[in-house]
Amino acid sequence: MRVNYKSQVTVGIDVLSESQCKEIHFASLDVLERIGVNMMNPKASELLKKHGCRVEGNRVRIPAFLVKDALNSVPDHVAVYSRDGEKAMALEEGNIYFGTGSATQFVFDPYTGEQRPSCKKDVADAAIVADALDQVDYIMSMAVAQDCTRAYVHEFEAMIKNSSKPIILCADSLDDLTKITAITKTVVGGAEELAWRPPIIVYSEPSSPLQFSTETVDKIIFCAEHRIPLLAGPAVMLGATGPVTAAGALIVANCEILASLVLSQMANKGAPFIYGGGIPPMDMKTQLCSYAAPEEHLNSAAMVKMACFYHVPSFTTSGCSDAHAFDQEAGMNIGFTLFAHALAGSNLIHDLGYMGAGNATSLESVVLCNEAVGMIKHFLTGIEFNEETLAKDVIEEVGPGGNFFSHEHTFMNFKQSMYFPELLNRGNFDQWQAAGGKDFYEKANEKVRDILANHKPAPLKQEVLSKIDEIVASAK
Repeated sequence: MRVNYKSQVTVGIDVLSESQCKEIHFASLDVLERIGVNMMNPKASELLKKHGCRVEGNRVRIPAFLVKDALNSVPDHVAVYSRDGEKAMALEEGNIYFGTGSATQFVFDPYTGEQRPSCKKDVADAAIVADALDQVDYIMSMAVAQDCTRAYVHEFEAMIKNSSKPIILCADSLDDLTKITAITKTVVGGAEELAWRPPIIVYSEPSSPLQFSTETVDKIIFCAEHRIPLLAGPAVMLGATGPVTAAGALIVANCEILASLVLSQMANKGAPFIYGGGIPPMDMKTQLCSYAAPEEHLNSAAMVKMACFYHVPSFTTSGCSDAHAFDQEAGMNIGFTLFAHALAGSNLIHDLGYMGAGNATSLESVVLCNEAVGMIKHFLTGIEFNEETLAKDVIEEVGPGGNFFSHEHTFMNFKQSMYFPELLNRGNFDQWQAAGGKDFYEKANEKVRDILANHKPAPLKQEVLSKIDEIVASAK
């Protein structure tokens, strides 16, 4: 028996104290009630006015009691399923999942190495690579289907045909979302299955600061009515669309998320909701929105803490780089950002493979992220203490000057005690040279090409594929 014994099983970080979370919360209530937000959609204004908001033109002021009601009704757990109906992610405090990003205008071609404009095939290729990598839990489009009209519908088609993993999607309009939902219903077997076992999450972004377009409001209400998980991701940028100070920017972002939440819960109480986004800086020299700056990831950790304070799942940005080449800068950015968000405990960590400050996709970078996530997950498991792991009898048997390599205890425990990378170097210089002397980019590029040549995602039935083709063809 142990008395007064504390076990630190896993590791993590807390950026905000409980008191600081309350300070941000009460400041947000003041802003929402006194200043309000612009809702550029009469349907939303009408709905919110009916529930007690003050509406003057597009300006909607939200009273604190509505925020409290919304926080009381929103679920603290969101289950997300695979395309095949298997539970894939339980979005709740303590669980972390990693996925790719969306909507880059350029890709690094895995066959030429050159950066070029993205197309629909790039979306399909990214889905195939993500489907094959065991540490990637969900997918986003990565690239923009610039060769298609109604790009978001085509991107969703490319994703759902080439991976069975959950999808976080973007939609330009309510009509886009209606078409995408029709495709999803076809795949999962109807509206009831979609509501009970959703394989999709819809990304919704306000026009920071404190403004909601007609399209954004349509998506929030549609998702609530159909019980599709909604991800509210503010677009606050330090010194541009939000105050340059982190605390002030957190208030603006929190107000936008809370306003989204109130609208969602007023449309349908209990609708699944995810607290999302990040707060990057605008570089004052270049006016670039930096994806790799430490401010972005410190602020994201604070947003994860606010999500925990509200007991809702969280979504943040990581595994990305401002570098324009797959180089040492990219590797440093990727490692730092992934580790920071994993320690913070974000439920959905996205943008694996983002390069050039969110403008380009690198599939080799996704492979690097896959390796890094494996290391991070092993680190976060902590150190287990029990009779087997303390190994006192083994230490006695081996004794001073002995070796543990040949002992049965090593054979029985090494697989669960150690992390084994697939592509990272673990050999000496001669062994590395004998294996071809390849740097990580070469190995990652070979991995990408091998996946694209040989990995076959689980196929959909022909009748489902035909129905999807009809829906996509109708999106003119």
